[in-house]
Amino acid sequence: MTAATPRRALLAAALAAATVTAAVSGPAAARGPRPRDPRGTVDNRFWYAYGHWRAGTHQGTVAVPGVRPRLEIGAASDRTEYTDPHTGRTSSWESAVWISPVHVPAVPATEVVPSWNAHTPPGTWLRAELRAGYPDGTRSPWYTMGCWAAGEQDIRRTSVDDQGDGRTRVWTDTLAVAAPGKGPRIADWQLRLTLYRRPGTRLTPWVHLAGAMASDVPDRTEVPASTPTPAPELAVPRRSQEIHRGRYPEYDNGGEAWCSPTSSTMVLEYWGRGPGREELAWVDPAYSDPQVCHAARRTFDHQYKGCGNWSFNAAYAAAYPETAAVVTRLSSLADAERLVRAGIPLITSQSFRKGELTGAGYGTAGHLMTVTGFTSSGDVVANDPYAATNAEVRRVYRRREFENVWLRTKRTDAAGKTASGSGGICYLYVPARPGPVRTAALAAVGVLPEPAPGIR
Repeated sequence: MTAATPRRALLAAALAAATVTAAVSGPAAARGPRPRDPRGTVDNRFWYAYGHWRAGTHQGTVAVPGVRPRLEIGAASDRTEYTDPHTGRTSSWESAVWISPVHVPAVPATEVVPSWNAHTPPGTWLRAELRAGYPDGTRSPWYTMGCWAAGEQDIRRTSVDDQGDGRTRVWTDTLAVAAPGKGPRIADWQLRLTLYRRPGTRLTPWVHLAGAMASDVPDRTEVPASTPTPAPELAVPRRSQEIHRGRYPEYDNGGEAWCSPTSSTMVLEYWGRGPGREELAWVDPAYSDPQVCHAARRTFDHQYKGCGNWSFNAAYAAAYPETAAVVTRLSSLADAERLVRAGIPLITSQSFRKGELTGAGYGTAGHLMTVTGFTSSGDVVANDPYAATNAEVRRVYRRREFENVWLRTKRTDAAGKTASGSGGICYLYVPARPGPVRTAALAAVGVLPEPAPGIR
């Protein structure tokens, strides 16, 4: 059930052990005060419109207008050799680069988690990198947040370990400050996308959306209770990760650790997205719900050795046509209710001891499930993939318990030690053109960086 590995556990322990402060001084502060995000702890910035792509620095990339604007290779600006660390194969690639404008978040951050939505036809792939700016005006090196392709014919999808400069470091899918209690915050950040193609071809990846969520969630073992408001239950298909136990153990031990791709599959199916028959031809025909096996394979991070990379799950979902996907944090179940009322289910990350979430029947260091609705009293209706069968996936969890195990950053584990919580992490998958009601809901929870007619 768990999506955690020692690397993410180390990140969580470091953040949980520190006392969070929000002091900013020096040149970054001299830029002038910025209003804090209304939710106080989270800042999202995503580029997706034609004007967004025209901004920044282009080194061989071009912005292409249209119903859904995109970034692609115009004329390659470089040629390089890439040795895949997981196959040992060295290949030549042409490349082009786009560097975003510097983004100063409303909240000086302890963590930054990127998202990208791209199409990578065979013979192409991309590298996503982040660079942190510090309060004293200095910057981190560029950190690789993912070498990514939807398929596996060219490279193995991977995060990169052992990146840091003493003030920040990368933990799989998260750029984090090294010492949240006493070190500098991330005062600003930039994104760099490098697009690759086979030399001598006119192939190109397309990037429709890219950006990141920056946050400084305060240390807390308890979170304020939100007031319930009416929200329906959405008809999200129910999929169990446990029916896949023992299947394809090369992708993180089969179904036991497939909560993230199973949840991604449920929400994609809700929107009518997912792999076709040809894409599923590799799956053993005796296996039920082969689309879950496919999602596990396509989200698998060969360095992390698991399917729980947050950015890779969003990228997998957005690889399907007319789908947008981001990783973000929310501040309360009121935000979740707002999304559900607009017809948007959300995938949440939580950790808890057995007994902390009544009705779950298990404990976990990290688990993904899908919030599909709310009861008349405000309790949470969730598709929890840690169930023996698809029919048993639907659960109703007590509102106060669910809100706390999802939003807290610190907890006591079964051994009595201080452990981590996700601080409200969730995946949001929506149609690329979500319409006015859903656009308004996304803007209300802080996902859209500015008033806009939608993610397009």
